[in-house]
Amino acid sequence: MEYIAVFLASLFPGALVAFNHELLLALSKVSALRIYCAGVWHNAALCAVCAWALFVEPLILSPFYIHDEGPMVLDVSPTSPLSGYLSPGDVIISLDGIRINNLQEWSQMIAILTEHYQNSQNHSLPGNSMKTSVGKGYCVPYSLIEESKHISLKGNETSCPDELSPFITIQCLDQAMPDDDNLEVNHQRDGGELHCLYATDILNLEKCGDGWGRIRNNRSSCLCSKDKACFVPLLSTGVAWVEIAYSNPPLQCSQLGTMRVVDDDNSRENPCVKTFVFVGDVNSMKPSVLLTSYQPRWSAKFGAHLPYVLEKFLMFTFNVSLALALLNSLPVCTHIERITFSDFLVF
Repeated sequence: MEYIAVFLASLFPGALVAFNHELLLALSKVSALRIYCAGVWHNAALCAVCAWALFVEPLILSPFYIHDEGPMVLDVSPTSPLSGYLSPGDVIISLDGIRINNLQEWSQMIAILTEHYQNSQNHSLPGNSMKTSVGKGYCVPYSLIEESKHISLKGNETSCPDELSPFITIQCLDQAMPDDDNLEVNHQRDGGELHCLYATDILNLEKCGDGWGRIRNNRSSCLCSKDKACFVPLLSTGVAWVEIAYSNPPLQCSQLGTMRVVDDDNSRENPCVKTFVFVGDVNSMKPSVLLTSYQPRWSAKFGAHLPYVLEKFLMFTFNVSLALALLNSLPVCTHIERITFSDFLVF
């Protein structure tokens, strides 16, 4: 026995052309190089066609699909933290008040939020690292505060019933928030008193604090009226508080067109826009939900996946053609080196 070999056979579409090596040597160097480059140009042309098709795909599909008006949900994993909140057909409107138009902006916003919470975690104090608050506040009326449940700090732990979330008020000095976005719980400063509030009652309230996506030029965040106080949620270290606005409009809402009023103050009164809070690891959102930047103009479930499948097919063809072009260029490089070496010998 000389050797043992193991191989895996599979079907792979392809083609090749064999030439007589002696005849190729008889040709001129330019003619031989042109023959060697024939396979490369075919793959390069296919790459160019796929790239052009990806570029003009929104224009070609524009009569049937809306593009860059909010990513639409195609599928949600059963194990996703967004399962039960988002469903196929829903359209993502915004994250923390920032308008999301396509998949690229969705990914960029998740990366920004992840970096923000990681930096906040790195700057947290060791003694107060179990419960931290972010600068995302809500202007809570004092009447609602009086009805809320009071809780006290026990060491570094707080406890609220399952349906309630812990909040703490922010003392603003000179009508501006401190520069530190990671506001630690200070037992002596806050007196150890917190409030348990319903998150659903808080979402529709006016926002305050510097942790939101909207950047205030004067960093003035205490914009609550005199009968309200700015409350921020208390979170475990490494846990994010993200507001997700989405739309799953019925027939009467879809006739209104795209939701361009999300950034306005009247968006909270829009019945077509719904909001929920995601509390957890931001990175777990992205891989657990399948999104597309295209929305069908008519209600047809079978056509919702068509742009996604077409885009994946074009990207797959582009990558395979590019790999084959590089592979076919190896004989060309060898031929060029051979020509250069022969010219050097002649010289």
